[in-house]
Amino acid sequence: MSRTEALFRDDAYLAEAEATIAGVNERGGIVLDRTIFYATSGGQPGDSGTLTRADGSTITIATTVTGETKDEIVHVPAEGSALPEAGETVRLAIDWDRRHALMRMHTACHLLTVACPFPITGASVGETESRVDFDMAETVDKAEVAAALMEMVGADHPVYAQWIDESELDANPGLVKSKNVRPPSGAGRIRLVCIGADAAIDSQPCGGTHVRSTGEVGAIHIGKIEKKGRENRRFRIRFGAPPQ
Repeated sequence: MSRTEALFRDDAYLAEAEATIAGVNERGGIVLDRTIFYATSGGQPGDSGTLTRADGSTITIATTVTGETKDEIVHVPAEGSALPEAGETVRLAIDWDRRHALMRMHTACHLLTVACPFPITGASVGETESRVDFDMAETVDKAEVAAALMEMVGADHPVYAQWIDESELDANPGLVKSKNVRPPSGAGRIRLVCIGADAAIDSQPCGGTHVRSTGEVGAIHIGKIEKKGRENRRFRIRFGAPPQ
């Protein structure tokens, strides 16, 4: 299969677009020449939505995953869906409300790594709740971390992406916050997600989708902090004000 142009990397707010069917794999997964659908990666789940064919019929996309390489994005149709033919032009539409919630949450996870600056051992982004695991032995004050989160949200810092050469990442290993996983190498460049003017708040390698500014995250609170081992703490963050 050919490489899929990932439109969401340059504009996470594209909710609709047109594309051409590049092919259908042996498992019924649909590959396009370009897409706005984010593929499951880095703790962020793949997008769902629809592909509309020239005759007006729609194919429901249940999720999106990567194929044999990260450059191949596979759209997984709902069970029983008709499959398109290579060469067809289709109209893409993602489930925007779901995507936007994931963008807000993913950005909130980045802010949490600023408020709690410890090595990351795992993460999972959800529509209403996300978790980030940290390599840390000491306990922290949940209210203080939550206050630091909301201070950054309230400041409405810009959020943007920029590309650096792999050599720049090698020279600045502290940019990688994950303890066990490094960004894929070999492409020659790395995508950084930056927060704040001149990345004053944060900068870390990430291929996910994020909102344009921290204010768009909205109210966020820490549901609970779980002990997952002698030196592992799991933070669960949720939308909205903390329950009284």
